[in-house]
Amino acid sequence: MDETERATRRRVLDALAADPVPGPELADRLGVSRAAVWKHVESLREAGFEVTSGDDGYRVESVPEYGAAAIEFGLDAEFDVEFHESLASTNVAARERAVEGASDVAVVAERQTGARGRLGREWSSPPGGVYVSLVCRPDLPVAQVPVYTLAAAVATTRAARELGVDAGIKWPNDVLVGPDERKLAGILTEMEGEADRVSWVVVGIGVNANVDAEALPATATSLRGEVGEVDRAAFLRRLLESFDDLRRDPETVLPAWREYALTLGKRVRVETPGGVVEGEAVDVTFPGTLLVDTDEGQVSVSAGDCEHLRPVE
Repeated sequence: MDETERATRRRVLDALAADPVPGPELADRLGVSRAAVWKHVESLREAGFEVTSGDDGYRVESVPEYGAAAIEFGLDAEFDVEFHESLASTNVAARERAVEGASDVAVVAERQTGARGRLGREWSSPPGGVYVSLVCRPDLPVAQVPVYTLAAAVATTRAARELGVDAGIKWPNDVLVGPDERKLAGILTEMEGEADRVSWVVVGIGVNANVDAEALPATATSLRGEVGEVDRAAFLRRLLESFDDLRRDPETVLPAWREYALTLGKRVRVETPGGVVEGEAVDVTFPGTLLVDTDEGQVSVSAGDCEHLRPVE
C-alpha cells in the first residue's frame, strides 16, 4: 500500500469511527470515487473488520484484534501505522523509514527477532507484546531530544495506569510495576542530526502486554499478569495519543514525568560515561537531566544506567 492509499484508508477509518456514513457521502467527503470507497471498505473487510452496508450507510460492527487498521480505527494522533507480522527490530525498520524521509510513522511488529535495548542489551520480544517505533522530525536542538524519551515513558505509563496497572517510571526510560519494581516496558531513543538541528528521532517502545509469565524473566511483568488480557490495539492507540499530545507541548513532559517517577527520593547508583554517581535522586530538569545529591555535592546526570538502591539503615 503506497502513501496515498494509506492516507485514504486512514480517512475512511476516521469517518467510519463515528456514525454510519452512506457511500456517496463518504466519497464526496474524501474527494474520491464511490468505487474507491468500495475498494477501501473491501480492504477493511479483508483485514478483519466486519463492515455492514444498510440504509444509513456503512457501519463498523466489529474490529480485528490487532494490525494497522485496528490500531488506526479511532486513533486521534498524527501517526500512520505500518504493521508487520515479524521484524528483526522495529527500531531498525523505523530508522530505514526515517532515512527515506518518512515522518509521523509508527512501525509496529507482532514479534521481533533481533531487538536490542539500551547499551546493546538483548530485548526479549515474545508473542503478545506491543512493539512500536515512532519516526518523528521534531523542531528541537539535538540537546533537547531526551525529552522525547521521557514523553514516551509518560505515555506508556498513562496507558498502563488507565487499565488499572500500578505503573511508574525509573529514570530515564523503564516502566516498572509494584513494590518489587518488575519491568513492564522499555524505551530506546535514537536520532540523527547536527549540533543545531535534528534530522530525525526514532523512539522505540516495547511493552509486555499479553505475554505469558513463563516467557518473561522473573524481574519482569506484563499487562496480562497484572489485570488480565488487554485490547492491544486500544492500549497502543492511547499510548500514541498521549505521546502525540506531549510532544506538541514539551513543557508539559517534566511535570507529568515527576508525577509518575519512582526514582525521585530514592538512593541511586548511576553508571555514567564519566564514572559512577551515587546518592539521592532529587529532581529531573529539562530535557531529562537527573539531579543527584552525593556526599561531594549535587551532580547532574544527563545519561547513564540507573539502579535503585536499598535505603541506608
